[in-house]
Amino acid sequence: MTFPLHRPRRLRRSEALRELVRETRLSTSGLIYPMFACPGNKVRTEVSSMPGIYQQSPDQIVEECREVADLGIPAVLLFGLPEHKDETGSEAWSPRGAVQLSIEAIRKAKLNLLVITDVCLCEYTSHGHCGVVKDGEVLNDPSLALLADAALSHVRAGADIVAPSDMMDGRVAAIRAKLDDNKFTDIAILAYAAKYCSAFYGPFREAAQSAPQFGDRRSYQMDPANAREALREVALDLEEGADIIIVKPALPYLDVIQRVRERFDVPVAAYNVSAEYSMVKAAALKGWIDEQRIVLEILTGIQRAGASIILTYHAKDVARWLKKC
Repeated sequence: MTFPLHRPRRLRRSEALRELVRETRLSTSGLIYPMFACPGNKVRTEVSSMPGIYQQSPDQIVEECREVADLGIPAVLLFGLPEHKDETGSEAWSPRGAVQLSIEAIRKAKLNLLVITDVCLCEYTSHGHCGVVKDGEVLNDPSLALLADAALSHVRAGADIVAPSDMMDGRVAAIRAKLDDNKFTDIAILAYAAKYCSAFYGPFREAAQSAPQFGDRRSYQMDPANAREALREVALDLEEGADIIIVKPALPYLDVIQRVRERFDVPVAAYNVSAEYSMVKAAALKGWIDEQRIVLEILTGIQRAGASIILTYHAKDVARWLKKC
């Protein structure tokens, strides 16, 4: 029998060899940990559909942020829950909002963390949509000023990066202009450039209490069937001043991540969203899967597709697992 000259198995026969030739290397340096800030003090309420994830008041946010920083995770992403909701989501830009107070507490604690804030109105509005509503329609242009006000309030509180997730046309330009006019030219924008109208957001809507009270978000979030459109959305956000872009969700859109990475020479992030997390957690609690291996394989796949930054609720577990490797 004549054996082939090339034997790929030669480089797979030990862990040391596999590690030496590994093409994609997952590390904590590209992870962002999402968190949910709520009003009050000493509040820590677990999200029923997301085991291990909590709605927390600013004092509790700081304590978990200490843990996040100690694990070597470089950044957190803050979502806010308001004390009161109204038609315009006015608490989104209140200096006494849960996000703003959480930022101030993190800064006071002098933690070695980048603080990123989600900029949207859905958590704050009584109707649960991401913009101003009139006669049952989500209005684009009137929403821009409110989103810009929210972003400015986060930056004044001490945010390093703002992340508009609303998918209104032109919101990156409106936020960039607002920040620049107020001398915050160095603050980066991480734009949800390709955010799809996805069924994978269900658990998040419980965590953020942000489910729309009527209709859905198909008129502003992207159609899951479209990939080429994502490239246009990314190009528009970059033209308007975005510094980093996000594809959301991650797993069903690995092809989109790859297309974006190949087309644009900017940092590309992907959001490993709530249902992706919850499905893994549910199967792990049933004993049906090896949670550690599954999570590391998922995140490696997202990175292999082209995302150098991954927003994931698994971040703390991943940091612990990687330390043991």
